[in-house]
Amino acid sequence: MPESLLPLDRLMATLRTRAAERPEGSYTTKLMNGGAEAIGRKIREEAEELIEAADEPDEAGRQHAIYEAGDLIYHAMVLMAWRGIELDEVAAELARREGTSGLVEKASRPAKKDSGTADS
Repeated sequence: MPESLLPLDRLMATLRTRAAERPEGSYTTKLMNGGAEAIGRKIREEAEELIEAADEPDEAGRQHAIYEAGDLIYHAMVLMAWRGIELDEVAAELARREGTSGLVEKASRPAKKDSGTADS
């Protein structure tokens, strides 16, 4: 793993421990105890904040977007740890898609049941 990605590996190890031990007083434990709904709510919130920050001008906006991207990645990793998904599994999935058009990849997915919302 490149040295610049080691913090993600360390974070995932910490999140795995939190998922297994659920120490009291831990924000991560609180999220995990709330399950997919609670974690998902935070992911949605952080995604919105990242989008808003990305639209801010200049270097201050760029730095704010970096901060919010960190929050979004952290919360996505909490969900992964809660679900027992490892970073290398996600990396393998991205590698599988490498070189494939996003439109082609999306078209190859099984159809989902209509949820009554517009497809993104």
